[in-house]
Amino acid sequence: MAVLQQELTLGEAADQLARALPGHRVEILQGRLTATPPPDGSHGLSLTKFCRALERAGIAGSGVEWIQGVGLWLPTLPADFAIPDLSVVDDDFRDAHVTKHYYAPNVFRLVVEITSSNWSDDLGPKVECYAQAGIPAYLVVDRKHDEVLLYTEPADGKYPDPQCFKRGQDVALPESVGVRVELSVDTLLDG
Repeated sequence: MAVLQQELTLGEAADQLARALPGHRVEILQGRLTATPPPDGSHGLSLTKFCRALERAGIAGSGVEWIQGVGLWLPTLPADFAIPDLSVVDDDFRDAHVTKHYYAPNVFRLVVEITSSNWSDDLGPKVECYAQAGIPAYLVVDRKHDEVLLYTEPADGKYPDPQCFKRGQDVALPESVGVRVELSVDTLLDG
């Protein structure tokens, strides 16, 4: 008996994979489908402490909001999208809806990734994709290499070399984020 096979688009394959792997983060980066397992406790605690710092800095009423796990449409290839761990977006980001649950990059002020098993994506393709999308600031909490990297001010689709922060230092978010926040590297790395 013959079985008909239907060829899937990359987007359809991503949807199927997301349904098959609940809790995983499914993204398409530079035409490559990726699936990342759920984060560990330290990862989640780092995000919690980051969000608390944003709240203490007075993000409410500032014209921006923080949001976890919202889709970012990437202009690199037609099906590309990412789901950053945390984003600081304009209050009216929902007006920039592109498709499904992805939003246009122009409403993102900051994206944050805390490395897990997919650390090479956070340090490679995402740097390129976020720069090409014009994201003003990209913060990578690089638990693999025990440092925090801050990429800012992309030009011509590329970020200049990042600022690198080591344990014992603090990271000040750039003004483009919309609130003044300074975070301990140790807290970001350890949760």
